[in-house]
Amino acid sequence: MIAILDYDAGNIKSVEKAIEYLGEECIVTRDRHEIMKADKAILPGVGSFGDAMDKIRKYGLEEVIHEFIETKKPFLGICLGLQVLFEESEETPGVKGLGILKGKIHRIPDSKDTPVPQIGWNDLCIKEGAALFKGLEKNPYVYFVHSYYLKAENREDVAATTNYSVDIDASVERGNVYACQFHPEKSSDVGLKILKNFIEL
Repeated sequence: MIAILDYDAGNIKSVEKAIEYLGEECIVTRDRHEIMKADKAILPGVGSFGDAMDKIRKYGLEEVIHEFIETKKPFLGICLGLQVLFEESEETPGVKGLGILKGKIHRIPDSKDTPVPQIGWNDLCIKEGAALFKGLEKNPYVYFVHSYYLKAENREDVAATTNYSVDIDASVERGNVYACQFHPEKSSDVGLKILKNFIEL
């Protein structure tokens, strides 16, 4: 059973549908008991960093996320769900993230060739041995929708990168914590394979 954490941050339904399509049972919840008894958890999200952290705290999920991760069960952040795992974001200065991983979220620089937000497909450069990308070709295309990007402090955490006017840390893996800036649930067969790899961890 996978718990999909509900904190009113959008794109939950598409994640739920993708997990069910892969034949895995899931529950959309913010109930601590339901989350803690799940085998795995997913933190999706679209929107702003500050608003997301406000809602995570409002629903008492900050402590639950830390507690779940401490169990060593697999945890996956998607898009905004990746960003809030880190310490802070230029989008909302002064608002602290979950601080589970070290690094900062920066705004993608404006450029005539790379409009912000980045909306569309981009290829990944995958680190050898990255668990989420097992069985995929070296430079698969995935779907991004974002204006802010991660620069991880610990480079060994970075599982995949992409370039969109700047080098972007597109996915991280550290212990039982996994995260993607892109949307696997909207990335066709490649995305389904990534989610399947997560399910099979």
